[in-house]
Amino acid sequence: MSPETKIFSIFVSTTCLLLFINKTIYSSEIFRNVSPEYSWIFNGFVNLLCYSTILIPGYLAYRYFKKINYLDKAVGNNCIITIIRKCFQEDVTIERIVSPPQTTSHRSDCDNALRLLFYFVFLQISLISWSVLQEQITHEYVNEKKEVGVFKDSQFLVFVNRILSFTISGIVICLRWQPKHKCPMYKYVFCSLSNILSSWCQYEALKYVSFLHQVLAKAAKTIPVMIMGRIVSRTKYESYEYITACVLSVGMLFFMCDTGNDKDTSTTITTFSGAILLCSYIAFDSFTTNWQGALYNQYYMTPIQMMCAVNFFSCCFTAVSLFQQGSFIHSFNFMIKFPMFIVDCVMLSICSAVGQLFIYSTIADFGPLVFAIISTIRQAFSVIMSCLLFHHEMHSLGIFGLFLVFFSLLFRIYFSHKSKVLRKLDQKTLLQ
Repeated sequence: MSPETKIFSIFVSTTCLLLFINKTIYSSEIFRNVSPEYSWIFNGFVNLLCYSTILIPGYLAYRYFKKINYLDKAVGNNCIITIIRKCFQEDVTIERIVSPPQTTSHRSDCDNALRLLFYFVFLQISLISWSVLQEQITHEYVNEKKEVGVFKDSQFLVFVNRILSFTISGIVICLRWQPKHKCPMYKYVFCSLSNILSSWCQYEALKYVSFLHQVLAKAAKTIPVMIMGRIVSRTKYESYEYITACVLSVGMLFFMCDTGNDKDTSTTITTFSGAILLCSYIAFDSFTTNWQGALYNQYYMTPIQMMCAVNFFSCCFTAVSLFQQGSFIHSFNFMIKFPMFIVDCVMLSICSAVGQLFIYSTIADFGPLVFAIISTIRQAFSVIMSCLLFHHEMHSLGIFGLFLVFFSLLFRIYFSHKSKVLRKLDQKTLLQ
């Protein structure tokens, strides 16, 4: 039996066994009598079981490749060998061709500032629009027959976001020249899975906490991003970066606690489940951005290549899970019954796709920490817009919080520029 036949047999037999086990587990009565307060545990567990039908066979196939040293022994360029090499082996043949892109250190300060401003503006527009639609899509829908419905499948919303992002990035790659791709495809699986889980936790959290409380939790995301950066990519941050991250987080917390939090408008009670989901969202999201930053630094792919690869695996994971659970039928029936849901899904997906493109570009050019800061500032704009639209009050604590936010940003810009000047002086001294 050839190695390719054995690999195919391992993959198919393991997948079939897992499908049978998954069906048996999530069809049992034990998981059907779950309290609504903790239904997210059951849904999350079932999703992970479904993802395992891709992860475990893929891992076993990879271990078999390593055991028989298949990637080094395989001869020829047939379709199967090419796919296996692309998935599991780094392309060393283009080592001399792929070179680091022009980074912030090679561009002038003016170019960096203009590029960062461009990313900042379009990130704010796309992500704030996405946040508004995200909250709206979890509310009640009413059709012409006066029927009322609430869409509750968070994973389907993740799927429609990812499928459009994958389609757009794939079309761009086909139409525009891209540098040769070196990174083995399996390395995208890690950030793809964490990205799915962070999005799922974010949607699920809206069922247990108010949108304002979710924004409040995101305000302190810069610190987890720095911690995850130390763990994932061994990134070393300057002392002023830790100080600005802490001041920025405290300022945002003051601002969120004081602004737009009128008692009569808070209709959703924050629960223990909501707190766990928000913490999980922050952890997964911090890992995603840092893992993507590490891949950029190692393989120098373009943002559109990263976007296409990550969303490809995200589509695979979510589609397999939705098929196994029969969720596609329920979701399509909801679309037919409530046509406005289709409009919201399309708009949500467009905002998500545009936002992703600028997210990947920001991480590639400026790193995950800068993106985390931009994302944090976005929360303030969301609340300010809410204050203007719904006439919420802003008190002294909120104003002081905004002062801390902008002070920390100016503090960071000043010391970042100062450290660059000192590095240039040190280089000149060494050359002399």
